[in-house]
Amino acid sequence: MDRLIYTSMTGANHTLHQQATVAQNLANVSTNGYRAEKNAFRAVPIYGDGSPTRAFVVDSTISQDFTPGPIQTTGRDLDVAIRGSGWITVELENGQEAYTRSGNLQISPNGILITQNGLKVKNADGGPITIPPDTRITIGVDGTVSSVPIFPQPNTVAPVGRIKLVDPAEDQLVKGSDGLFRLKDGSVAPVDARVRLADGALEDGNVNVVHEMVSMIALARQFDMQMKMLESAQKNAQQASEIMVMRA
Repeated sequence: MDRLIYTSMTGANHTLHQQATVAQNLANVSTNGYRAEKNAFRAVPIYGDGSPTRAFVVDSTISQDFTPGPIQTTGRDLDVAIRGSGWITVELENGQEAYTRSGNLQISPNGILITQNGLKVKNADGGPITIPPDTRITIGVDGTVSSVPIFPQPNTVAPVGRIKLVDPAEDQLVKGSDGLFRLKDGSVAPVDARVRLADGALEDGNVNVVHEMVSMIALARQFDMQMKMLESAQKNAQQASEIMVMRA
């Protein structure tokens, strides 16, 4: 009886966790460069003083879905999207590196190239990328950032830096609570010259809305089934108690 209770109870609990993951994916449909999360159930034996005859269900995150999202043309000079695999390197407040595919870049009041969240875009040679005043910015397919003076010579192009583009193995990446990716071992990914950008464009999130909605419905039905199993276990326990009382 307790086997049924353990399985149903833990299954219902982690079904709610999976519903939260689905809700998060749906909430980030319009988030540039978002990578959908995938979850799965697995059974874990309970080890103790006796034999591991009991098991409970846990919800384990398999990985992120690294499928590239659709690229939308914006025409904005500071918008970039990565074609295929690859990541844009940003510098955190503590000086460490993190990786994102959100290419909605901005220029800070101090003339530093930053992300929409205010993180500095890292230069391939190290440090931030500084933008001169009174210039227009162009970003090449290899991440080269060039400035074009608005006046007096608008045809003069001067490189000011190059965005650090990396492409580490997907199984080496881990997603943080801030939505940014890092290497599992805490190391720094090297520059990958094969990564290419599309300027004047942004990558949408790779969330499949239809799939996530179907998953939400399936999880709701699964939760109902697990609650019915708990009710059945309760009724069986009551009936067993009544039989024991009658025999006594």
